[in-house]
Amino acid sequence: MAASRYQADTGADPLAPGADPEAVKRHRLLFRTVRRRRNPPLRRTDITVTDDAAVRRAVKAASLGNAMEWFDFGIYSYLAVTIGHVFFPSGNSTVQLLSSFATFAVSFLVRPLGGMVFGPMGDKVGRKKVLALTMILMAAGTFAIGLIPGYAAIGFWAPVLLILFRMVQGFSTGGEYGGASTFIAEYAPDKRRGYFGSFLEFGTLAGYVGAAGLVTILTTVLDDGAMEAWGWRVPFLVAGPLGLVGLYLRLRLDETPAFQKLTDESYHPASDAASAVETSAKGDLARIFREYWRPLVLCVALVGAYNIAHYTLLSYMPTYLTDELGYDDTHGLVILIATMLALMLVISRVGVLSDRFGRKPLLLTGMVGFLVLPVPAFLLIKQGALVAVAAGMLMLGLSLVCLLGTMSATLPALFPTPVRYGSLSVGYNLSASLFGGTAPLVITALISVTGSDMMPAYYSMAAAGVGIAAVACMKETARRPLSGSPPCVETEEEAADLVEERAAAPKF
Repeated sequence: MAASRYQADTGADPLAPGADPEAVKRHRLLFRTVRRRRNPPLRRTDITVTDDAAVRRAVKAASLGNAMEWFDFGIYSYLAVTIGHVFFPSGNSTVQLLSSFATFAVSFLVRPLGGMVFGPMGDKVGRKKVLALTMILMAAGTFAIGLIPGYAAIGFWAPVLLILFRMVQGFSTGGEYGGASTFIAEYAPDKRRGYFGSFLEFGTLAGYVGAAGLVTILTTVLDDGAMEAWGWRVPFLVAGPLGLVGLYLRLRLDETPAFQKLTDESYHPASDAASAVETSAKGDLARIFREYWRPLVLCVALVGAYNIAHYTLLSYMPTYLTDELGYDDTHGLVILIATMLALMLVISRVGVLSDRFGRKPLLLTGMVGFLVLPVPAFLLIKQGALVAVAAGMLMLGLSLVCLLGTMSATLPALFPTPVRYGSLSVGYNLSASLFGGTAPLVITALISVTGSDMMPAYYSMAAAGVGIAAVACMKETARRPLSGSPPCVETEEEAADLVEERAAAPKF
């Protein structure tokens, strides 16, 4: 308030608190010029007007590509038990399952490395090229897993090759989420970023549903012997042609408007402050850690809480139903598929709500849900009856969809345009490697050590507590321009209204 009164009384720039009030009075024109230089009026050329067809094309390609990536990644989760039998020595079934999940977690260990390579690369050469490259690597790694002989055929080399190609998968995934979410966020108009961003996670759910559906069909049609002999290979081999489709879709896209303006030397941002951001060293990894460590820490906390909830429900739950409750593999997957289909029906509505009411209320709803609902949900699931299991999973699913439908619009807004891809890829994948991919392994180990089958609930609740604190610390970003980028609107009329709204009031 004092600063505002000072500015009103003297005309001093509050960003220069050392200014002498007497000097301001003597040189009003000079100080007014300084203020206008720091915050010049918004011009029509500063504003991006989106092409609705181009936005929808970009969202479709990014989402379909993301669906194919997570189809490739999801099939390993749903075949964890079979893969444990095929690639690891026979013996204790728990040890085999732990070995399989440890291999699942290995891919997450290299995800931060992939983020550190692909993220800054995306800030230098563009989002489109890097997203095409990640698609190629993921498809190749997944296809190669389908060709590896089992432990019975080549012994020690079977798990070694499995780990190698899982690392290829993880490395490529390190550049996927940060790039795809950045791509959609930079194409979408400011007022509808939540809606369009929600389709990225719609693609994630679609990929998981496709993977779970194919595995369900195979386990229904084939007996255990055929499944372990060759049936498990089919979903991995399907990744080859799917990858080519995703690559075709991504290569047809134009670069995002925000990145085009960033690299356009004739473009002058609306303020010197924005200019200082946009002329920073693009892709400078050291600078990301040095100058953007605060939003990076916030990103890690948000993603950690979100990923533990995500992987507990969408990756680990079929194994939990099979190993802890004695459910048939097929029944567990069918329930999970039904849950994910229900989430797909409402996820875009969650995105719309986040545009209308803000990201923080939706994120907080999801985090609080995972704080208070896991215990009753798992008590229902433990009853074993189909209706009880479905109800328990739906309780967790509705909490998760509040995060799924909001996070892909929230995270890109934490970082400015020149370092958005790199910062988001680093923060997201550091957190995913520490908390997301390890969730099935940690939960399985905790159940083995404690003997309590309620450990998934307790683990999710602990993560939600961290998530609530992170949401409380973040700024609201809904309906606002991305940091370091000009406003983005849907129509010329909206652009004209925005310029008029921000025009300085004349002084007489």
